[in-house]
Formats: sequence, structure tokens, C-alpha cells
Amino acid sequence: MSRRILLAAICAVAVCTIAAPRARAAPEILVFAAASLKTALDDVARQWLAKTGTMPTVSYAATSTLARQIQRGAPADIFVSANRDWMDVLEKDGSIRPESRRNLLGNRLVLIGYGRSRPAIRIGDLPARLDGGRLAMALVDSVPAGIYGKQALESLGVWDEVARRVVQADNVRAALAFVARGEAPLGIVYATDAAASDRVSVVAAFPASSHRPIAYPAALTAGPANRKAGAFYAHLFSAAARPLFERQGFTVVE
Repeated sequence: MSRRILLAAICAVAVCTIAAPRARAAPEILVFAAASLKTALDDVARQWLAKTGTMPTVSYAATSTLARQIQRGAPADIFVSANRDWMDVLEKDGSIRPESRRNLLGNRLVLIGYGRSRPAIRIGDLPARLDGGRLAMALVDSVPAGIYGKQALESLGVWDEVARRVVQADNVRAALAFVARGEAPLGIVYATDAAASDRVSVVAAFPASSHRPIAYPAALTAGPANRKAGAFYAHLFSAAARPLFERQGFTVVE
């Protein structure tokens, strides 16, 4: 090979090396968490960054969606669910470390209306108050907030009257957005979601007895051990993290 050809080949390799995009590094800590946790858990993640210099990556979605992704091998280190049932599913199929499972938080279910300073209403009057509009809810057969909401409406005897008016969203934050944008006059979300928007008002609270207790269990997944993830997991239950959850309206279980 002539010197000129060899030099051209070396230059071509160098150009390709420089132009090739760098592989994206895997997150040091990857958390899968229910969408309703976003505001509070973002605050806890920033607190951890200030303490350790490591920013956890948190992926938010409906609990059902995240649980199915973990079942398919998604590389999450920590899972925080919005109900016990999906955590039970993952424990049964060996996707989490059962010894690490703990209940982290509790929440309340509320009825919200579009706009600020909306007057309170009786839940029994809900069908009439919709006035032809839609009731925004998370998916009633798979997403915890939707499951709790349907249980509450059935318990209070109004589900059959409003079922055909329900517009279902992929997760509870999407249901909140329907109401916050004025696309639905009323919706059912967690109290913590209502507190995260200045475009909605809480117009009624559902009795705790009208649905199963709302609990957020957390666990380490069954993937390879991650020391940093284990430390952040412990931090979720710490006295330092507690006020950040409570400020958003969660009750801390332990």
C-alpha cells in the first residue's frame, strides 16, 4: 500500500471515530415510580443530589405500565408502586427482592373541578354536576387511581350513572391534565395531584371507607445489586425525605 493510500485510510478512521456518537451511559440509579409521585420524588432526588453528588434517574408512568416493563426485564433498580396489587404480582414472579419491600406512603382520593375556588359539591350530586361533560379518571381496570376511583363511586352508588361519561387516561397525572386544561369539568385524582396544579380545585373528598386503603409500597428489584441504589432506597424512608413527601400531601407510613 502506498504511503498516500495508507495516510488516507488512517484519516478516514480518525474521522469516523470523531464523528461516531458516544454511547449514552446507563443511569447510576434508575427508579420506576407511579406518576402521582412526580412532584415529591423529584424533590427527594434533588435532595439526594445535593447530599451525594449523584442524581437518581426517575421514570414516571402508570404503575401497571412500569410493572409490566420490569417483568420484561427493564433495568430499574427501585420500584415504587401506587398500590399493593402490582407489587404483589412482581413479588410472585420474582421480579423484586421481597425482603426489601416496605410501604412508603399513603394518599387520599379527591374530586377536582376545573378552575380555582370552585364551590364544594356532594359526591351524590356528581351525575347532575357533570351537565353533559366528562369525568376524567385514570384507567379504571389497571391504574391504581382509577381502580380506587371506581371502587369509591360504586360504594357511593353513583358509578352506574356516570360510567358512560368517564374519559379514561393512561395515568393519574394525565387525568389531572384533562381537568386542568378544561377538557373535562371534573376528575378523580389523588389529593397530592390536586395540590400540584393551580388550575384545579378540590370540590369533594372521598371517604376512606369507600375504597381500599391507598398505599405506595416500594422495593428493590431483583436485578444485579447496586450499592448506590440501595443507599437511595434507604433515603426514601429517612427523616430527611419525610417532610418533602408530607409537603405534597402524602402521609408517611413508616
